Amino acid sequence: MKRDERRQLIMDLLVEQGAVELEALADRFGVSKMTIHRDLDDLEAEGLLRKIRGGATIEAGTQFESDFRFRERQGPDVKARMAQTALDFIEPGMTVMLNDGSTAAFVGTMLRHKRPLTIITNNDAVIGALKSEPGITVIALGGRYSSKYNAWVGRVTEDALAHLRADLAIISTPAVSGTQTFHMDDDIVRVKRRMMDGAQRSILLINHARFDRTALHLLADLSEFDAIITDEQPSDTARDALARAGLTLTLAQEAH
Repeated sequence: MKRDERRQLIMDLLVEQGAVELEALADRFGVSKMTIHRDLDDLEAEGLLRKIRGGATIEAGTQFESDFRFRERQGPDVKARMAQTALDFIEPGMTVMLNDGSTAAFVGTMLRHKRPLTIITNNDAVIGALKSEPGITVIALGGRYSSKYNAWVGRVTEDALAHLRADLAIISTPAVSGTQTFHMDDDIVRVKRRMMDGAQRSILLINHARFDRTALHLLADLSEFDAIITDEQPSDTARDALARAGLTLTLAQEAH
């Protein structure tokens, strides 16, 4: 088996399982553990995985988020449910800011049901899905393209957002600890903040498994969001923190 083929199969396993063990990979592919070590080192250098003791994972860490290409293949049913619930906050005629992320991409595919709309986004998947839709005006934010996030970031993106206003910002995040949200990438944080600052209301989309986690950069306090949408109840610890702060969750409905 060629090296590139083996590495693609490793990534396929990571998408399916979330994590892999070094010894199991060596046995599966009939190569040495040192060969697998080199494979994982190279994939980590490309930002595709995070090495952990005895293996690797694509689960987020304080400084790591997996590549958009792999995140978009994970949990489509959950993302569709949260996206469907987010539609309840959108009315025809609105201007909506939509950030990066695979869950936000699901929202983008459903927005045609709320036309006419103006959509302001740095999410390349959303731009591709909506740019030719009748009744949808897409304001595509330029900037520096990030293949890891499939999104446009940087100073050009932020400057554009400084001159735009919207009725609603739809924001996603990979980590909530206590009553604060975090992200591992400062470029992404700055764009999300600009969207929140430019919108009359903001809603947060977060998978329940991303509670009780932290990341390198603080994004916002949960009190800054008008609604917090998740797929199911998080841990007792997370619910207690929300209750003490007087915050409630909106649980995602079944997708139509």
